[in-house]
Amino acid sequence: MACTYTRRVRMTAGACVLSALIATCLMQLPSPAKPGSLRLITDGDWEEILTGEWMIEFFAPWCPACQQLQPVWNEFAEWGDDLGVNIAKVDVTEQPGLSGRFVITALPTIYHCKDGVFRRYQGGRSKDDFLSFIDEKKWQSIEPVSSWFGPSSILMNAMSALFKLSMFIRHCHNYLTEQLGIPVWGSYGIFGLATLISGLVLGLLLVFIADFAFPSRRYAPNYHHRKLPAGQVRLLQQLEDEQEADGEEEDDDDEYGGKTEEWQRADGADVLRRRGVGVPEEDT
Repeated sequence: MACTYTRRVRMTAGACVLSALIATCLMQLPSPAKPGSLRLITDGDWEEILTGEWMIEFFAPWCPACQQLQPVWNEFAEWGDDLGVNIAKVDVTEQPGLSGRFVITALPTIYHCKDGVFRRYQGGRSKDDFLSFIDEKKWQSIEPVSSWFGPSSILMNAMSALFKLSMFIRHCHNYLTEQLGIPVWGSYGIFGLATLISGLVLGLLLVFIADFAFPSRRYAPNYHHRKLPAGQVRLLQQLEDEQEADGEEEDDDDEYGGKTEEWQRADGADVLRRRGVGVPEEDT
């Protein structure tokens, strides 16, 4: 009986030790973010970050540095409610428009936003660094992004559209080469021809719009008269009147008939004769 009891005690003690080790290992593992504490921003709802305080991470799934930062970012997201800050992330491979809007040139990139004012985070990448950055308001010492290069500016809207266009062209290229089996050089030729045609059409459209909105003044009535001094205008008008008068006199002469000269050869000699139009010739 004593041996059986001793074995049971040893088995119970071993199970307790094993449970304690498992619990310790689980506690050391990075815990996932709470549901709803980490936001995923897309190109359709990015304007939500213009209100309130945000910390946004721009990452790519294939980026090794982003993969190392992700567990720390998830832990930091758990403190979002306590700090009163929204924690979010953006996948640049799925949201090329946001990549161009924020001019992402390195990964991972972190931005702090407070009521529409953006600042680029340049500090450490640990959870404590993120917590102190928000709690101690270290973001106030960072110069904000200029309004010209803000994500809601006209310039960045154009940059976002350009990045979306580039991604669309890439998808079209992959479709032509992978799905339709067109050679790579053939796909490049198609895009080159499309670019040339679209440029010609756009140029013609701009010319028509410019001519319609700002017609040339040289075709306007009395354009040359408005550019000349008053004395020259009067002289020019007088010359025009004289030309009109000369034209009327010539018309009168044409009514009575003019006379022409013609050379005729008669009896081996050249004779110059004048004859009126409609008058019978004289006998020679």
